[in-house]
Amino acid sequence: MPENEAVLSFLEARRSVMVRDMVEPGPDAASLDRILKVATRVPDHGKLTPWRIKILHRAGQEALGARLGEIFKRDYPAANENKIAVEAERMTRAPLVLAVVSTPDVNHPKIPVQEQLLSAGLVCYNILCAALAMGYAAQWITEWPAYSPDVVAHLGHNPETDRIVGFVYLGTAREQPTERPRPAVEDVARVWEG
Repeated sequence: MPENEAVLSFLEARRSVMVRDMVEPGPDAASLDRILKVATRVPDHGKLTPWRIKILHRAGQEALGARLGEIFKRDYPAANENKIAVEAERMTRAPLVLAVVSTPDVNHPKIPVQEQLLSAGLVCYNILCAALAMGYAAQWITEWPAYSPDVVAHLGHNPETDRIVGFVYLGTAREQPTERPRPAVEDVARVWEG
């Protein structure tokens, strides 16, 4: 079977860019369309598409940020105004944010919710890889908003069943990231024979 050396080399060197190191520009409309097409080419048992992607340009980022500030103030009444302002600006740290929400069919007779959740995680990973391959900066982050039922509901989803699997921040790298330590294969992979 022929190898695709360029793809393997990319995956061997793939490195997220910290959101604090992102600047304008983010992906233009054509680039975003391509990123989203790649994002949806993931394993999806039963073709359920058990995920949705919210595209947050500046207006969406600010609207979600305002809600984050309200939630944080409610949940942490002792927080000072500076901390609340930081939380309200959380989504505006990069030119574009994609929120990926797992929307499983919890009553499906054959396909477990876990498989559907993993498919949503792969959407985040494909967004990350596609953006990086196109020369953009990208980082997949959860942080507290991903675990907040209020945020899930604010994005128009059911907090009883749906989960935010990630916010993928996209922009341009201020500078290229340095490599970080990776696990040695022999530390994480073993032959198992029963």
